[in-house]
Amino acid sequence: MTHDAIAVVDFGGQYAHLIATKIRKAKVFAEIVDPEAPLEVFRKFKGIVLSGSPALSSKGEASDYNHEIFGLEVPILGICFGHQEIAKHYGGKVVHGGREWGYAIFRRLVEHPLFDGWEAEEQVFMSHFDSVVEVGEGFVEAGRSRVGEGVDEQRFSAVINDKVRRYGVQFHPEVDDTVKGDILLANFAIKICGCKPTWTMENFLEAKIQETREFVKDGSVFLLVSGGVDSTVTALIVARALGGDKLHLLHIDNGLMRKDESKAVLRQLEALGLQKNLHFVDAGDEFLKRLEGVFDPEQKRRVIGDTFVEVFKREAERFLSQECFLAQGTIYPDMIETGGTKRADTIKTHHNRVPLIRKMIEEGRVVEPLRELYKSEVRELGALLGLPKEVLARHPFPGPGLGVRCLCARGDERADQEVASRFLEVCKKYGWEGFVLPIKSVGVKADLRSYEFAGVLWGGRYEELDEGVVSAILKEVEGINRCAYLLYPEKPLEVVVRRAYVTKERLDMLREADSIVDEVLRKHGIYDQIWQCPVVALPISFGSGGLETIVTRPVQSSRGMTARAYRFPEPVLHELKSRLSSLPFISAVLVDLTSKPPGTIEWE
Repeated sequence: MTHDAIAVVDFGGQYAHLIATKIRKAKVFAEIVDPEAPLEVFRKFKGIVLSGSPALSSKGEASDYNHEIFGLEVPILGICFGHQEIAKHYGGKVVHGGREWGYAIFRRLVEHPLFDGWEAEEQVFMSHFDSVVEVGEGFVEAGRSRVGEGVDEQRFSAVINDKVRRYGVQFHPEVDDTVKGDILLANFAIKICGCKPTWTMENFLEAKIQETREFVKDGSVFLLVSGGVDSTVTALIVARALGGDKLHLLHIDNGLMRKDESKAVLRQLEALGLQKNLHFVDAGDEFLKRLEGVFDPEQKRRVIGDTFVEVFKREAERFLSQECFLAQGTIYPDMIETGGTKRADTIKTHHNRVPLIRKMIEEGRVVEPLRELYKSEVRELGALLGLPKEVLARHPFPGPGLGVRCLCARGDERADQEVASRFLEVCKKYGWEGFVLPIKSVGVKADLRSYEFAGVLWGGRYEELDEGVVSAILKEVEGINRCAYLLYPEKPLEVVVRRAYVTKERLDMLREADSIVDEVLRKHGIYDQIWQCPVVALPISFGSGGLETIVTRPVQSSRGMTARAYRFPEPVLHELKSRLSSLPFISAVLVDLTSKPPGTIEWE
């Protein structure tokens, strides 16, 4: 069956594939296209979307794309960077300034089919450094934005020109934080471009089964299976494509798993009928030995990823007589955040993209049926394949495991005094006390990786801490990409960072804290309400007693590319404080309040 299609031009922003996913959700096929693709490639599409980018339009960056697309007589929608490029091409002006990220309010100024179903004001999501300040002839200012009450509106947050059928929005309709973004993208594809909604996830599943069958042919496939939804769905797709005889599953206990996790994973795989060629190896000592003395987060990920591949190769040789393919449950956030497209900035290094695996990809030996999907689509596929709810609803867990939740330090780290002074000044402006931790964490701002300090707020009740205040503080203070609330103790004592790397002792402490958080979430019935709740260990002491500071990171999301901090109900907060603070190794407990961006979900 032939489907009407939309081209999504990928300028390297985090959300290009999310645009395509949201359009497919409206049952219109969408395909990612390279910016330098020849004009002939674009002629089959009924519309074009220009994605965001880490590049600065105001500086002329990433301008070497095929500008001939503007001569096509099909509608074009620009998002963020794409919006700015449309404005420039048709005589407008873009400047470096007016930055916004995170939550904002969009005020619509016109009635238009693009905004059918939108109220006069809607919540949107921003992530940009550049802004459109003038538009060319024939363009109409369709909306303005503001990041909070009492804040001046920013102009040209949306523009339209029906004569040339060019449209631009500064916000990101593809992310869930733009509440009615799905409607806008569907309006563009169906009402403006005239596409018929005929695409379904069932089509995608059957296409991936056939694609896997043709790619592997008579070969065998080896899959490192963690037990999470990504690797489990990958296993079921490969098994359906090739049969169980050609699929060998390897579960590695890398010593970085959660409490009793490996035992539960093996039981789960057996229940799904995947036990025929299921292999298990306990390599915890090997991983921990490799991680001795490693402090740098990037090096830590590389060590874990390289060790995974080495164990895989060794174990594969034990069970297979011929060279096999490697299957991975890689999903698109793993791809894009590691610079997986031509123009994307590296936000984090994923263990599925370490050099050894990149080499295997170049050799044509890696099967990744989920690489175009986000977590919600993977769960949809899992439901089609018959996965039980407890598997589908399992919180995401990073491939490197607790290795990236057990932060390390040399012991000589110090907070930047200028950043700390500015942070305290801004906190007081909003009625809070604050201080800066001496350890940095990874974040993302305007599609670029940031590696900055975390600020801690105290001096008030958690329930009184408004989301808008956190966003404002993060916007006003450079050098900060994350804010957390000090749950325990009530006020900070002397903050001391100690020398620490990943050890079994620290992991056991983190496992215990993580298990408590999981138990509390399930007890209070909120486990299924949130995307995930990473529990992070920091080698920081607050005065006397306790070696670790524990951070809880509850977030709401559906795809992981953006997220909002989940607010714990008071009974949950009280029990977490009571149970975690009673552990002898815990010195302090923090609750991360940061949206993504500017803070990534994981701290490393």
